[in-house]
Amino acid sequence: MKKNTKFTLAWLVVILAFSCKQAQNEEAVSHSESAPSSISDSTAVVSSSAAVERKNSTRKFVRTADIKFKVKNVAKASEAIEDATTKFGGFVTYTNLQSTINEEDHTKVSPDSTLVTTKYTVENNMTLRVPNTQLDTLIKTIARQIGFLHYRVIKADDVTLQMLSNKMAQHRSVSTEKRIASAIDHKGKKLNQVIDAEENLAAKKEARDAKIVENVALNDQVNLSTLTLQLYQDQTVKQEMIANEKSVNAYRPNIGLQIWDSFKTGWFILEKILSCLVVLWPFALIGSLGVLSYKKFVKK
Repeated sequence: MKKNTKFTLAWLVVILAFSCKQAQNEEAVSHSESAPSSISDSTAVVSSSAAVERKNSTRKFVRTADIKFKVKNVAKASEAIEDATTKFGGFVTYTNLQSTINEEDHTKVSPDSTLVTTKYTVENNMTLRVPNTQLDTLIKTIARQIGFLHYRVIKADDVTLQMLSNKMAQHRSVSTEKRIASAIDHKGKKLNQVIDAEENLAAKKEARDAKIVENVALNDQVNLSTLTLQLYQDQTVKQEMIANEKSVNAYRPNIGLQIWDSFKTGWFILEKILSCLVVLWPFALIGSLGVLSYKKFVKK
């Protein structure tokens, strides 16, 4: 009876432990499914429906994207992004890869060596142009390089009405130009009237050209989306050993050589003094003759 009771208790303990383990697993799965996506889950976060070109759509959108993110290696990530841009039919219009020194320390480790420790941050600002049909694809490709996403802003500005307005303005301008040109040819009698009409015609043509250029620019922005990227990596520390510059004292001669140089310098000074005395011999001769003459004639 006691053995049966022990066996039953052991079996209940095993069943209870298994049930608790299964409940923990289910809770963990439920928690992972319900947990919100982190901003570092870049592939899911970076993409947006605003970057997708709709098929058979009559609307015209100017799409732009502005993204700032951290990568493991800026140089390699920049190269991968440039390759992807070219692959999808786009091109790079601006890239500025640079290192910013945050701190630099010099530690003298020996009389002739110094350890230089440099802490710096590498970053790159890029501007890309890519066909609007490939914008979302390129953004998803760039997302593979993202280690941490700061922000992404994607805009789709509808310029359909603006482009239509420009076309209508062009048509009106053409009609007005024809009427003015006809009036100049048939009714322009006086020079002042002709000049005013010509100036009016030139102004209309200039306005029409401006609308044409504006529509061309809008078409370019519609067909080619613009991406502005700011990517950087964690602060990097670089250490290098450099040779110290020798002090001037290291090149000073020894005491014996200094004494010998001083002796030669003194000798040179003595030579100059003797040379000066020799140069003055005419004065000495005149003085001597004067003294002799004085003794000979004045005393007598």
